Amino acid sequence: MSDIRKRVGRNGTTYQVRYPSKSTKTGYAYATFKTRKEAQAFVESGKTQQASTAHQSEIKTVRQATEKWLRICEKEGLNGREPVTSYTLKNYEYRAQFIKAYEWDKEIQGLTAPDVVAFRSWLLQSDISRDLAGKVLSSFQSVMKEMTIRGVLPHNVAPGICIRADARYKEPVVVPTKQEVLALLGAADRLANAKNQTIANAWTRYRPMLYLAADSGMRPQEYLAISRSCLSDHGVQVERAIEGGGTKISVTKTPAARRFIELSPEVLDMVKHYADHHAPQSSHDLVFPASNGGLQSRRNWQRRGFNAACEEAGLVESVEIEGKIVEQPKYRPYDLRHFFASVLIDNKTNLKKIQTVMGHTNIETTLNVYGHLFPDEEIGKSEDRGMINGLLGNSCGKSVARNL
Repeated sequence: MSDIRKRVGRNGTTYQVRYPSKSTKTGYAYATFKTRKEAQAFVESGKTQQASTAHQSEIKTVRQATEKWLRICEKEGLNGREPVTSYTLKNYEYRAQFIKAYEWDKEIQGLTAPDVVAFRSWLLQSDISRDLAGKVLSSFQSVMKEMTIRGVLPHNVAPGICIRADARYKEPVVVPTKQEVLALLGAADRLANAKNQTIANAWTRYRPMLYLAADSGMRPQEYLAISRSCLSDHGVQVERAIEGGGTKISVTKTPAARRFIELSPEVLDMVKHYADHHAPQSSHDLVFPASNGGLQSRRNWQRRGFNAACEEAGLVESVEIEGKIVEQPKYRPYDLRHFFASVLIDNKTNLKKIQTVMGHTNIETTLNVYGHLFPDEEIGKSEDRGMINGLLGNSCGKSVARNL
């Protein structure tokens, strides 16, 4: 970024412009003028930009920069990170279509903040949701940042220009109660011991999955991808997840999602028992593979497993769909993650630990989603190991998971 410095010497007062230049050892070049007005005119003329970007003259348009950014995402990874997954790349390519569809009337080196604001207005006036418009502008911000880092641009004119959307959770999340989760776990026990052998066989796998989901707070795409090697004597190490498309295993959603979660002894034994004695062979060392050893479908798990447990437990509600009243499960598998967080909060667990165990990158996310659950008093700490361990210990004096 260019700047103007006042200098006072033997020849009087002069004004020195310092601007980025790849042709010098220091990375900067200098120009001296008698008046500040002349120095300012030099900066505004664009000559400093031309000098600093001459070596990258092949990237002149926003379209070219966007294509370059996509290839960096795919092959190298942004700012030292790993390359994005194929699923994420498809999302980026979709957003890039909007960036390239806009009629940019300047080369990328000549863009100013008002040009970016005009692009934002175009997005907001287009026939797309505000949420998508925000994601497109966020990707454009990433393009500009990457071009600045690589010397295509002398400075980034886009920072601070964003689309503020409503919080992800516009209404407080719906959290199952302890009694409802106990009912779900009891339903899993009954289904695993059903007289119908087909149902019993299916629930040999679904039962430990349901217990693990409630006891760990993991995202469904995380516990469906855990490997045997990630199980230890005290819990599970979360290291990978199933991509959004449901066909590949990749890294976790964010680096913060790589975390260790302590489990209740009963649940850990149940999961290990299934992995050692019932799980089909899998090339990915999966604890919960499909019957053919491949990835288990999240949709099948919800439809055949979780929804069946909700029905067995009586956790259904009547809703109107296309003029007809139908019954549907009251909860989704992801709601067990909300339950996990709610019990941590109820146990007065330290807020920073909640953020870590939930795998949130920013503590603001934890507060945005679960802030309404925190009591007014100062949050303390809980030393209980495992979620189900404490939950079952308060349930009529008898453990739901007593028969492993």
